[in-house]
Amino acid sequence: MSSGMRATGTRDTVVAEPKASRAPVPVWLFFLLFVLLFWAMYEFDRRGGWFHSQVYTPYRSLAELQRYQPATGGISLERGKVVYETVCALCHNTDGSGKPNQAPPLSGADWVVGSPDRLIRIPLAGLTGPIEVKGQTWNLAMPAMGAALSDDDLAAVLTYMRSAWGNQAEAITPDQVAAVRAALAGRMQPYTAAELQAIP
Repeated sequence: MSSGMRATGTRDTVVAEPKASRAPVPVWLFFLLFVLLFWAMYEFDRRGGWFHSQVYTPYRSLAELQRYQPATGGISLERGKVVYETVCALCHNTDGSGKPNQAPPLSGADWVVGSPDRLIRIPLAGLTGPIEVKGQTWNLAMPAMGAALSDDDLAAVLTYMRSAWGNQAEAITPDQVAAVRAALAGRMQPYTAAELQAIP
């Protein structure tokens, strides 16, 4: 029996031993792989953006960038936040949660998200006596903290309060502040909650 053959069992059946062979890879498989790779690179280059000016140069100047910003009616929430943290946060906290026995919360408060005419009067003239905020009664005296602010700054801080901490109310404009300021000319006394509630 040759060295490449072997006998199995009791019979004289001869089975050839398996041999390793190197079958060539079909040329069409290489061609298909090349086509797929070329197509993938082409699509990536076409859709990837790379250094396309539309992706990496969306604007050419600061003025052009500002044209794409959403309209805010001239109210700067960033300025409102700065004014709030400078003037109001000491008592009402930076997160609008208020401080026990000192100042009520502003987040979720009807006084903040309600009537703009009512809200504007509080910082312009001040507030005294008991007031109910979120189901809790506060008996305090708030000075006219906003009387020294410009119409723009007071509008910005009130708009910030009406849009921060989950509050969702329309912006207050400098014109609204100016109108209320003119209506309060000569008033020396702070408001009470009852007086404010009578204002629509």
